[in-house]
Amino acid sequence: MLVVKSSAQARQKRSASRIGLAVAGGGPVGGIFEIGAVRALDDALDGLDMHALDIYVGISSGAFVAASLANRLSTAELCRIFITGDSDQFQFRAEDFIRPAIYEYLQRLAGVPRMLATALADFARHPFDLSISDSLMRLGSVLPTGLFDNSAIERFLRKAYSSHGRSNDFRELASKLIIVAVELESGQTVRFGSSGHDAVPISRAIEASAALPGLYPPVQIDGKHYVDGALRHTVHASVALDSGADLVLAINPLVPINTVHAKSQGKASSPNVVDGGLPAVLSQMFRTLLESRMQTSIPRYERTYPDSDLMLLQPDADDTDMFFTNVFSFSHRKRLAEHAYQSTLRDLRMHRKTLKPLLARHGISLRDKVLDDPKRTLLGTLTDKPPRRSKVTSHLHRALDDLDRALSGEAPAKPRTSRKAPAARRAARAKAGV
Repeated sequence: MLVVKSSAQARQKRSASRIGLAVAGGGPVGGIFEIGAVRALDDALDGLDMHALDIYVGISSGAFVAASLANRLSTAELCRIFITGDSDQFQFRAEDFIRPAIYEYLQRLAGVPRMLATALADFARHPFDLSISDSLMRLGSVLPTGLFDNSAIERFLRKAYSSHGRSNDFRELASKLIIVAVELESGQTVRFGSSGHDAVPISRAIEASAALPGLYPPVQIDGKHYVDGALRHTVHASVALDSGADLVLAINPLVPINTVHAKSQGKASSPNVVDGGLPAVLSQMFRTLLESRMQTSIPRYERTYPDSDLMLLQPDADDTDMFFTNVFSFSHRKRLAEHAYQSTLRDLRMHRKTLKPLLARHGISLRDKVLDDPKRTLLGTLTDKPPRRSKVTSHLHRALDDLDRALSGEAPAKPRTSRKAPAARRAARAKAGV
């Protein structure tokens, strides 16, 4: 489903439009959907490179996507890393992200003797004053704050952003990157990457932003504990708009499932949400909360940012593939990513008439050939694998990209849209293996 917020007053085409990408959270399912969606946008939008925008905003799993693109990882390489698993640069294993938080368990277990001693002492002093609720509160203090160890996330990203010419430092990126998390003690939103919060490593900021309470323990940074940024807002598109974006491409992968409508369309793969047990019920509840906040945010964007445009992509309410999918299976990941890719192309095709003048204001056009190709698939776009690059050739490749932008009148430090390199230079680069 595509939601479009057009600026109140149509502007003339401006070559200096600033483009932003805001990517919401959603766990593994959301991350796979987002990768398929940005790949489709990259294929379908002419005059725009998804890894060369002005502003990137990410939350939780969306922070993976935003930070990777800001670090000039192409959408094709993102697919190879997280979807097909045949990247030459990084080896991603989903199992590493669901390891039990053993250290957290041991820490909490160490507090059991003290808790029992305190409880016995209180019972001896006031044997008739203790209640079941008091006992549960005491027991809660020794339960782990998260089931899985999120340190593996940080290690993987630190390695990914510290090789092949990329950077794990917000201040070294050519584009602006904001990773949103929530400070646990105050409940306030923190924008890592903004002034005063840009010395934190990108990998650490993503670990904090993805620390969904109950699944991952809070992440401590400079003496403060942080959790998932989705607890305050869904997409945080306002962060990109506040940064001066004229057009924001937003992706929200989590919407509540409407099984009644899905069954009427013959789509339901499970008769009821409750049949999925507690995980499915909690997922539906969480998605409903996110969706309600999103519905109230769109009118606010229209009032607060009347001169900016917003394109919001999210699944349909009857999209059972987005609700009943096990993304820890490679085959399921490929299917879900392909589904997201095709859904995004379908939405762009359906709203083509509205989108063409909106995008034209920002120097972007739709590739009708891509939208109207019934045989086009995500995996089919990944057949031309680039040559394996060393650290030196990776730096050279980036230098050539900056040169392309400089020759076309774009400052390398402010990458916006990209124009394809001349054929001779592309051929020379391919021959050199860069």
